[in-house]
Amino acid sequence: MTDWFHERIIEAHRLPLFCFFVALLTAFVFTRVNVRLIRARVRWLGNVSVGEMHIHHVVFGVVLTLLGGVAGLVLSGVSTGWYSFSSAVFGVGAALVLDEFALILHLRDVYWQEEGRTSVDAVFVAIAATGLLLLGLRPLAWNGADGGGGWTAPAFLVVNLVFAVVTLLKGKIWSGLLGLFVPPLLYVGAVRVARPGSPWARWCYSERARRPRPRLMAKAVHREERWRRPVIRAKIAVQEFVSGRHDLPAPVLPPRRHPRRVVSPRPRPGADHPVRHWRSGRPRAR
Repeated sequence: MTDWFHERIIEAHRLPLFCFFVALLTAFVFTRVNVRLIRARVRWLGNVSVGEMHIHHVVFGVVLTLLGGVAGLVLSGVSTGWYSFSSAVFGVGAALVLDEFALILHLRDVYWQEEGRTSVDAVFVAIAATGLLLLGLRPLAWNGADGGGGWTAPAFLVVNLVFAVVTLLKGKIWSGLLGLFVPPLLYVGAVRVARPGSPWARWCYSERARRPRPRLMAKAVHREERWRRPVIRAKIAVQEFVSGRHDLPAPVLPPRRHPRRVVSPRPRPGADHPVRHWRSGRPRAR
């Protein structure tokens, strides 16, 4: 394991990327555990607030991302250790920002709503892309070298980019993103039928298209219900295992009941009961 790490990470100059990957994954897990405990109303945990204003952890993520990014630009030529440390700080900030990506997208607090699953998808995409980069894969099969002439590599890059755009327009997000690193996935995704709710289906299959194709739309709906729905349910199950349910309201605990103090009224002069001294409690002569 040590030899593999030294050969594939250190000698390949991927230590900063590895530190970013570990920090991103660790910070995301820690953040999700923390917010789930807060949602469960654990007594020793609570939200960060300034007065009546709740401070979301995306604010701390923006600050850490800025600090880590600027520090990385400054320390990249100083030493690998400090550069890796700044990459880890950047990874922590990126995890905090992506964990509340849905809030930024919708401009409202949808953290525990169904729209909040977008944040988990964003973190999964970042983890998957960083892991593929650690394995040595490059987006669109581009490695910076051109061994077949001055135009072969750029042309191959443009062709893969076109296939990626078509795959994404057909609503196949994961195929399009993973296909950036594994191009055959782009070719398969671009040729197959689009998903029913995708822009491609609206432009080419639906009744509002210039040349409607009801047979292709029916085929897309059938594939969506037959194959896509089980995959989505499995993905949601994994998301809920990691990050908690996003379609349930937060539990509300009953308010605390403080014992009521019964204060006896102060005796008035002339009453039937005797007036007692305030310190000794003995009857006081009138």
